[in-house]
Amino acid sequence: MPHYIVIEGVIGVGKTTLTRLLAKPFGASILLEVVEENPFLSDFYGDRARYAFQTQTFFALSRFKQQTNVVAPQVGHANLISDYLFAKNDIFARQNLTADELELFQQLYRTLAERVPKPDLVVYLQADVDTLMARIALRDRPFERDMDRQYIEDLRAAYDRFFAAYTDTPLLTVATDTLNLVRDQHARAQVLGQIRAALTGYQQPSLLDL
Repeated sequence: MPHYIVIEGVIGVGKTTLTRLLAKPFGASILLEVVEENPFLSDFYGDRARYAFQTQTFFALSRFKQQTNVVAPQVGHANLISDYLFAKNDIFARQNLTADELELFQQLYRTLAERVPKPDLVVYLQADVDTLMARIALRDRPFERDMDRQYIEDLRAAYDRFFAAYTDTPLLTVATDTLNLVRDQHARAQVLGQIRAALTGYQQPSLLDL
């Protein structure tokens, strides 16, 4: 049976890296969030209060377009792995919007979310703030070079709260502070095994699977 798997977590935790690594062992196509194309993102990191609504709205509509054009046609027909959950729109909105803007955005979000396919499994990657900041610095995206540590700390707490109450789909939480998924075969095999165990038709992975 084809599976639709979503990898989620705070900025810098390694969502896209894991998504790419899982493509081969699952024989899956991948869906990556379009981040750099958001024209408001750089301004948002400079002045979050001023540009939050535009930034979040662009992301919501961009993600919905991907869900409609890419996810919906593949669900149930082929394995697909994505590096974001549509519900992240709500997580970020609650962190960045207030009052009337939050209420208006959530009306839009709820309308769109009703039409978005649910994954078979969500993998929530966790890491402490020091790890997240180090990984953000390592990838060196221009718009993230002055990332506010407090913003990441608050966002991490928001993610933890969200997934502590998450019941929409099966959920697997993976602590990544000590995992080097790029260089460590054992770490990759461990995570792959955990994911397969959470899906039907579990098979014990070998170290060569990833």
